[in-house]
Amino acid sequence: MQRSPSPFILRPASETDMAGVQRIYGDHVTNGLASFEETAPSIDEMRTRFLTLKSKAFPYLVAERDGEIVGYSYAGPYRTRSAYRFTVENSVYVAPDCSGQGIGRALLAELIAECEKGPWRQMIAIIGNSGNSASIALHKSLGFRMVGTLREVGFKHDQWVDSVLMQRHLVPDPGATS
Repeated sequence: MQRSPSPFILRPASETDMAGVQRIYGDHVTNGLASFEETAPSIDEMRTRFLTLKSKAFPYLVAERDGEIVGYSYAGPYRTRSAYRFTVENSVYVAPDCSGQGIGRALLAELIAECEKGPWRQMIAIIGNSGNSASIALHKSLGFRMVGTLREVGFKHDQWVDSVLMQRHLVPDPGATS
C-alpha cells in the first residue's frame, strides 16, 4: 500500500527559503520548458529577485512539507512601464516529485487571494510551452481565460517553444453577467 504524502503548509516566503526555491526553479530551468531561462540562477540571484519583489509589496508564498520547500508562487510586475502598474504576472512552480498533489493549486489560489487585497486589477499568466496542459488547466480552473498563444517565440532544448497567455480579473469583471 502506497502512503499518501504528509500535508503541506502555505506561508509567506522568507530569505531563508530561497535555497529551496532555487532548487525547484533550477530543476525547471534545466529540465523543462515552463521557463525560458536557460541557465539556472544562483541562490544569491534568487534572493535578490525575492527582495526586489518584497520591497515593492508583491506577495511571495511557499509551500512547505516536513521542513522542506515543495513549491512556491509569487506575483510581480507584468511590464515595467507605469501604465501597467495595476497588472501583475504570476509564477507558480512545484518540486518535480510533488506534482499532482494539489500544491500548485493551493499556491495559485492563495496568490490570487493575496493579490485581490492589493491595488491590482488583472493577473496575467505567461505559460511556457503550449503543451503544458497541467498549468493551462490549473489556471483555467481558477478563473483564467485564454488570451492567445505566441507561436515559436522561444528556442530551448533544441526546439521551438510557444508562450500561452492567460488572464484573470482580480476585481469583479464589469462585463460579467450573473
